[in-house]
Amino acid sequence: MNLWQTARFAIDLGRPRVMGIVNVTPDSFSDGGRDAAAAIDHCETLLSEGADLLDIGGESTRPGARTPSADEELARVLPVLRHAVTLGVPVSVDTSQPAVMRVALDLGVDIVNDVRALRRPGALEAVAAHPSAGACLMHMQGEPGAMQAAPHYDDVVAEVAAFLATRRDAALAAGIDAARIALDPGIGFGKTVAHNLALLARQRDLLALGRPLLVGWSRKSTLGTVTGRPVGERQAVSVAAALMAVGRGARIVRVHDVAATVDAVKLWCAVNPNDERTTR
Repeated sequence: MNLWQTARFAIDLGRPRVMGIVNVTPDSFSDGGRDAAAAIDHCETLLSEGADLLDIGGESTRPGARTPSADEELARVLPVLRHAVTLGVPVSVDTSQPAVMRVALDLGVDIVNDVRALRRPGALEAVAAHPSAGACLMHMQGEPGAMQAAPHYDDVVAEVAAFLATRRDAALAAGIDAARIALDPGIGFGKTVAHNLALLARQRDLLALGRPLLVGWSRKSTLGTVTGRPVGERQAVSVAAALMAVGRGARIVRVHDVAATVDAVKLWCAVNPNDERTTR
């Protein structure tokens, strides 16, 4: 589990990696910008702060968000992706649209990060057609427009694990090698505060799935509920949540506040030099 094979890079997960968020959507302000030029600048900023990977998306998945067409999404992300693949780091496209996946992979993008876990018709095939591109499969109950209406689980950790196992197996059956697959429990995607906290508390249970975990807690509403902080004041608790996820076995943390998270992860690795997940 200490290697994630992607299109251009075999990513060493012997130490935790920080994935910087670049959103190119109409409601993006602090995590990329509302246009390509601002998002390109944001890519450069995140790399200067120590990001190991860039995750670029053109669909807002906030609760109640409208799903854009493939053409809309491509218009948003293509200029940013073209620049990002020249920067010498793994680049992920955050999309569920097979048409966007195909174009992005043809550009040289390394990873498809799909909140719908390659469930849309043609998505599995789009990734499987590439010889080595990575895929991150995320759990989400429902769709962004209504996913927070009334999420319910009898045992959220067991049900998330079962879903991820099913999607992992579907990817394997489609011809996507296990080394190309990472899994994401989908914090905040069709889950209550209690569900999200249970997933963090019992995150180690998900390690039995046998693939690296990518976890995104950054600025999530659960952190606001716990602390009473608005979204713009959640840096400290976001870093804390990322570090707790790393301590429970996450290999990649997806964050807005890259510099602070990188520093925190460096300290964690220095204190745990012999941990099997941090040694090279």
